Amino acid sequence: MRAPFQIQGQLIAPGAHALVDLALPKLNSHTFLSMPVHVVHGKKEGPCLFVSAAIHGDELNGVEIIRRLLDVKSLRRLSGTLIAVPVVNVYGLIHQSRYLPDRRDLNRSFPGSAAGSLAARVAHVLMEEIVRRCTHGIDLHTGAIHRTNLPQIRANLDDPETDRLARAFGVPVLLNSTLRDGSLREAATVLGIRMLLYEAGEGLRFDEFCIRAGLTGVQNVMRELGMLGGSRRQARETAPFVARSSAWVRAPESGLLRTLVPLGARVQRDEILGFISDPATGTQHPVVAQTRGVVIGRIEIPTVHEGEAVYHIARFRDDHEEVAGEVEAFQQDCLDDAAALDPPIV
Repeated sequence: MRAPFQIQGQLIAPGAHALVDLALPKLNSHTFLSMPVHVVHGKKEGPCLFVSAAIHGDELNGVEIIRRLLDVKSLRRLSGTLIAVPVVNVYGLIHQSRYLPDRRDLNRSFPGSAAGSLAARVAHVLMEEIVRRCTHGIDLHTGAIHRTNLPQIRANLDDPETDRLARAFGVPVLLNSTLRDGSLREAATVLGIRMLLYEAGEGLRFDEFCIRAGLTGVQNVMRELGMLGGSRRQARETAPFVARSSAWVRAPESGLLRTLVPLGARVQRDEILGFISDPATGTQHPVVAQTRGVVIGRIEIPTVHEGEAVYHIARFRDDHEEVAGEVEAFQQDCLDDAAALDPPIV
């Protein structure tokens, strides 16, 4: 029999699922806040995986992914321990904001400090109570408000173990991403914890396709780690495409943007991606791709200012037309997935 899992003085027996509230600094109204943490402690030995969402309080797809993950019946036969944190930045969720009340970005505040800023204190709680106990991690993100991202995994693909898990996740696009100072992924890597970052969808919005792809991906990683039984379930048995770099296309002028290419589209260098029109004169300015690749991110509202990032293009060594085709097929397969138990969000 495994030993119980201990957190915040609470003992969680093997085979049990417990909800633990980690105390956070109060609101200025004297309202008490806590970070909700679900611990599923399997009866068998295995890895300890944390899955976190809403480090940016306006990124909601991950919250729904974790809700559905905790309803998966195969968790009853879990090997190892799953620690699921549906809302890390509770302050941001309340205020529908990416940031904390001190205007700091929590994902630039790790590993944090018990005596630092509000952001540093929240980061410290997550690191000390959750991350340090784990062997692996998956952090769930979306694009910012009014920006949407194609489902993708960002990770250090030069590390063989991380690369193996990234490929197991099962999305068509992997982005070899460097570590950012102060990020959760950087702080976890320093501790020797392999981490994946899942990006999909838009801030303050649910996206059924992105949620289903993320839920399947997390389960695929858990199966790859031996935490769940059965084989990995993928919409298509195709090796993912790895992007080693990406670039943003910025608005050449201010005005109203008419987009011409969708997420996942293959584009060529010097191709027109859209037009920005002056709302007063009607003068049009083309938005032109500076590189060939596949669109993995895009602004979702027409109003733009000069210099604003409007398209995110990933560069691939593989044939770009094939990447775009796999992305389209992956999206359709996710939405047609008959194994999904929850009614789709429409």
